[in-house]
Amino acid sequence: MRLPLVLFLIAPLIEIASFIIVGQAIGVLPTLALIVLSAVAGVALLRFQGAGILRRLQSEAQRGVDPGRELVHAALLVVAAFLLIVPGFFGDIIGILLFLPFIRDFAWRLIKPRIVVSRGFADGGFRTARRPDDNVVDLGDDEFQREPGSQPGKPDSPWRDQRIGRE
Repeated sequence: MRLPLVLFLIAPLIEIASFIIVGQAIGVLPTLALIVLSAVAGVALLRFQGAGILRRLQSEAQRGVDPGRELVHAALLVVAAFLLIVPGFFGDIIGILLFLPFIRDFAWRLIKPRIVVSRGFADGGFRTARRPDDNVVDLGDDEFQREPGSQPGKPDSPWRDQRIGRE
């Protein structure tokens, strides 16, 4: 918990120092031009890469493949674009690194053991990821029937108290 707080407090100091160093090396106007250029590049890369990620997510969802990797890549691309848009050279360097696929793959390998992806809205209903040891049998519409005597609008339930008529 302390590490993010320290980074949050130190990052602005690093950015201010980088502005001073770059400004002394190339001048004020070129420094400001670099800041504006990096923001424009961040917006452009987000639009270009974002559309590609959405296409890959859609194709993986259609194939039934685990979308976890693409979701992490998408999140890292958003962070990278945000770091490019926000003024600062240190953040720009980190943002440019996050646009490299092998860096995102490395981050995916670090994050993968901690992520559980649940499937949702498959076949018209919401399903969560099941463990292999669950004793659940999914039946199709043609594989079951209602018992005679069920009330219209109120399906029979094993939890219904038949004597009282309450669930």
